[in-house]
Amino acid sequence: MDIPNTSSNGGNFQVDIQAIRKKARQGIEDGAVTDTYRADRETVLRLLNEALATEVVCVLRYKRHFFMARGMNAEPVAAEFAEHATQEQEHADRLAERIVQLGGAPNLNPEGLTRRSHSEYVEAGSLEDMIKENLVAERIAIDSYRAMVDYIGDKDPTTRRLLEEILAVEEEHADDLADFLA
Repeated sequence: MDIPNTSSNGGNFQVDIQAIRKKARQGIEDGAVTDTYRADRETVLRLLNEALATEVVCVLRYKRHFFMARGMNAEPVAAEFAEHATQEQEHADRLAERIVQLGGAPNLNPEGLTRRSHSEYVEAGSLEDMIKENLVAERIAIDSYRAMVDYIGDKDPTTRRLLEEILAVEEEHADDLADFLA
Protein backbone atom coordinates (compact mmCIF):
# COMPACT_ATOMS: atom_id res chain seq x y z
CA MET A 1 0.00 0.00 0.00
CA ASP A 2 1.40 3.38 -0.95
CA ILE A 3 0.30 5.79 1.77
CA PRO A 4 2.21 9.04 1.27
CA ASN A 5 4.76 10.13 3.84
CA THR A 6 4.10 7.55 6.49
CA SER A 7 6.61 6.82 9.18
CA SER A 8 6.86 4.60 12.16
CA ASN A 9 8.73 6.12 15.06
CA GLY A 10 9.20 3.65 17.86
CA GLY A 11 5.88 1.95 17.22
CA ASN A 12 3.96 5.17 16.54
CA PHE A 13 2.25 4.98 13.19
CA GLN A 14 1.95 8.32 11.47
CA VAL A 15 0.18 9.29 8.26
CA ASP A 16 0.49 12.48 6.26
CA ILE A 17 -3.23 13.19 6.18
CA GLN A 18 -2.75 16.30 4.05
CA ALA A 19 -1.15 14.19 1.33
CA ILE A 20 -3.96 11.63 1.55
CA ARG A 21 -6.55 14.38 1.24
CA LYS A 22 -4.76 15.77 -1.82
CA LYS A 23 -4.57 12.29 -3.43
CA ALA A 24 -8.27 11.71 -2.73
CA ARG A 25 -9.16 14.66 -4.95
CA GLN A 26 -7.21 13.17 -7.86
CA GLY A 27 -9.06 10.59 -9.97
CA ILE A 28 -12.28 11.33 -8.13
CA GLU A 29 -14.31 9.88 -11.03
CA ASP A 30 -12.96 6.42 -10.09
CA GLY A 31 -15.11 6.37 -6.96
CA ALA A 32 -13.94 3.74 -4.48
CA VAL A 33 -11.01 2.61 -6.64
CA THR A 34 -7.92 4.56 -5.66
CA ASP A 35 -4.36 4.21 -6.92
CA THR A 36 -3.62 1.96 -3.93
CA TYR A 37 -5.92 -0.76 -5.37
CA ARG A 38 -3.50 -3.63 -6.01
CA ALA A 39 -5.57 -6.28 -7.77
CA ASP A 40 -6.01 -6.63 -11.52
CA ARG A 41 -9.39 -4.89 -11.65
CA GLU A 42 -10.44 -6.39 -15.01
CA THR A 43 -9.77 -9.93 -13.76
CA VAL A 44 -11.61 -9.26 -10.49
CA LEU A 45 -14.57 -7.86 -12.42
CA ARG A 46 -14.63 -10.94 -14.68
CA LEU A 47 -14.53 -13.25 -11.64
CA LEU A 48 -17.28 -11.29 -9.90
CA ASN A 49 -19.47 -11.40 -13.01
CA GLU A 50 -18.93 -15.17 -13.24
CA ALA A 51 -19.88 -15.47 -9.56
CA LEU A 52 -22.93 -13.28 -10.24
CA ALA A 53 -24.01 -15.56 -13.09
CA THR A 54 -23.48 -18.60 -10.86
CA GLU A 55 -25.67 -17.10 -8.14
CA VAL A 56 -28.45 -16.18 -10.59
CA VAL A 57 -28.44 -19.71 -12.03
CA CYS A 58 -28.60 -21.09 -8.49
CA VAL A 59 -31.57 -18.85 -7.67
CA LEU A 60 -33.41 -20.11 -10.75
CA ARG A 61 -32.60 -23.77 -10.04
CA TYR A 62 -33.62 -23.50 -6.37
CA LYS A 63 -36.85 -21.72 -7.30
CA ARG A 64 -37.77 -24.41 -9.81
CA HIS A 65 -36.98 -27.14 -7.31
CA PHE A 66 -39.04 -25.34 -4.63
CA PHE A 67 -42.09 -25.35 -6.90
CA MET A 68 -41.52 -28.86 -8.25
CA ALA A 69 -40.72 -30.63 -4.95
CA ARG A 70 -43.16 -33.50 -4.45
CA GLY A 71 -43.42 -36.50 -2.17
CA MET A 72 -43.80 -37.43 1.48
CA ASN A 73 -40.75 -35.48 2.69
CA ALA A 74 -41.08 -32.63 0.22
CA GLU A 75 -42.27 -29.89 2.56
CA PRO A 76 -39.07 -29.39 4.64
CA VAL A 77 -36.89 -29.84 1.56
CA ALA A 78 -38.94 -27.33 -0.44
CA ALA A 79 -38.68 -24.86 2.46
CA GLU A 80 -34.90 -25.30 2.41
CA PHE A 81 -34.84 -24.72 -1.36
CA ALA A 82 -36.84 -21.49 -0.88
CA GLU A 83 -34.48 -20.29 1.85
CA HIS A 84 -31.43 -21.07 -0.28
CA ALA A 85 -32.94 -19.25 -3.27
CA THR A 86 -33.42 -16.14 -1.13
CA GLN A 87 -29.84 -16.31 0.16
CA GLU A 88 -28.42 -16.86 -3.33
CA GLN A 89 -30.33 -13.76 -4.51
CA GLU A 90 -28.77 -11.80 -1.65
CA HIS A 91 -25.35 -13.02 -2.80
CA ALA A 92 -26.11 -11.92 -6.36
CA ASP A 93 -27.14 -8.47 -5.13
CA ARG A 94 -23.97 -8.07 -3.06
CA LEU A 95 -21.79 -9.19 -5.98
CA ALA A 96 -23.52 -6.77 -8.35
CA GLU A 97 -23.01 -3.95 -5.86
CA ARG A 98 -19.29 -4.75 -5.56
CA ILE A 99 -18.93 -4.86 -9.35
CA VAL A 100 -20.35 -1.34 -9.54
CA GLN A 101 -18.08 -0.16 -6.70
CA LEU A 102 -15.10 -1.35 -8.73
CA GLY A 103 -16.27 0.63 -11.76
CA GLY A 104 -17.74 -2.32 -13.64
CA ALA A 105 -21.21 -3.26 -14.83
CA PRO A 106 -23.05 -6.34 -13.57
CA ASN A 107 -23.66 -8.69 -16.50
CA LEU A 108 -27.23 -9.89 -15.99
CA ASN A 109 -27.89 -10.51 -19.65
CA PRO A 110 -29.85 -13.79 -19.81
CA GLU A 111 -28.11 -14.66 -23.06
CA GLY A 112 -24.97 -16.49 -22.00
CA LEU A 113 -25.91 -16.62 -18.33
CA THR A 114 -25.39 -20.38 -18.12
CA ARG A 115 -22.14 -20.06 -20.08
CA ARG A 116 -20.77 -17.57 -17.52
CA SER A 117 -22.03 -19.60 -14.55
CA HIS A 118 -19.76 -22.10 -12.86
CA SER A 119 -22.73 -24.25 -11.80
CA GLU A 120 -25.28 -25.80 -14.11
CA TYR A 121 -29.02 -25.43 -14.31
CA VAL A 122 -30.35 -28.97 -13.94
CA GLU A 123 -34.09 -29.40 -13.58
CA ALA A 124 -33.97 -32.90 -12.00
CA GLY A 125 -37.02 -35.14 -11.73
CA SER A 126 -37.18 -36.60 -8.26
CA LEU A 127 -36.80 -34.89 -4.91
CA GLU A 128 -33.60 -36.86 -4.26
CA ASP A 129 -32.16 -35.80 -7.63
CA MET A 130 -33.03 -32.16 -6.87
CA ILE A 131 -31.17 -32.37 -3.57
CA LYS A 132 -28.18 -34.01 -5.27
CA GLU A 133 -28.05 -31.44 -8.10
CA ASN A 134 -28.20 -28.57 -5.63
CA LEU A 135 -25.49 -30.19 -3.52
CA VAL A 136 -23.30 -30.58 -6.62
CA ALA A 137 -23.87 -26.91 -7.44
CA GLU A 138 -22.97 -25.86 -3.89
CA ARG A 139 -19.77 -27.92 -4.04
CA ILE A 140 -18.87 -26.21 -7.34
CA ALA A 141 -19.56 -22.81 -5.76
CA ILE A 142 -17.42 -23.69 -2.73
CA ASP A 143 -14.43 -24.62 -4.87
CA SER A 144 -14.95 -21.60 -7.15
CA TYR A 145 -15.14 -19.15 -4.25
CA ARG A 146 -12.08 -20.68 -2.59
CA ALA A 147 -10.12 -20.30 -5.82
CA MET A 148 -11.23 -16.66 -6.14
CA VAL A 149 -10.29 -15.94 -2.52
CA ASP A 150 -6.86 -17.50 -3.11
CA TYR A 151 -6.36 -15.50 -6.31
CA ILE A 152 -7.32 -12.18 -4.71
CA GLY A 153 -5.30 -12.79 -1.56
CA ASP A 154 -4.49 -9.49 0.12
CA LYS A 155 -4.72 -7.39 -3.07
CA ASP A 156 -8.42 -6.51 -2.53
CA PRO A 157 -9.49 -7.16 1.06
CA THR A 158 -13.05 -5.88 0.54
CA THR A 159 -13.75 -8.29 -2.32
CA ARG A 160 -11.96 -11.11 -0.51
CA ARG A 161 -14.11 -10.55 2.60
CA LEU A 162 -17.29 -10.54 0.49
CA LEU A 163 -16.29 -13.79 -1.22
CA GLU A 164 -15.38 -15.38 2.12
CA GLU A 165 -18.76 -14.44 3.58
CA ILE A 166 -20.56 -15.93 0.59
CA LEU A 167 -18.33 -19.03 0.77
CA ALA A 168 -19.35 -19.60 4.39
CA VAL A 169 -23.05 -19.56 3.42
CA GLU A 170 -22.42 -21.92 0.48
CA GLU A 171 -20.73 -24.34 2.90
CA GLU A 172 -23.80 -24.15 5.16
CA HIS A 173 -26.03 -24.88 2.14
CA ALA A 174 -23.96 -27.93 1.23
CA ASP A 175 -24.15 -29.17 4.81
CA ASP A 176 -27.94 -28.67 4.89
CA LEU A 177 -28.38 -30.59 1.65
CA ALA A 178 -26.04 -33.40 2.70
CA ASP A 179 -28.14 -33.80 5.86
CA PHE A 180 -31.21 -34.49 3.70
CA LEU A 181 -29.34 -37.29 1.93
CA ALA A 182 -28.06 -38.87 5.16
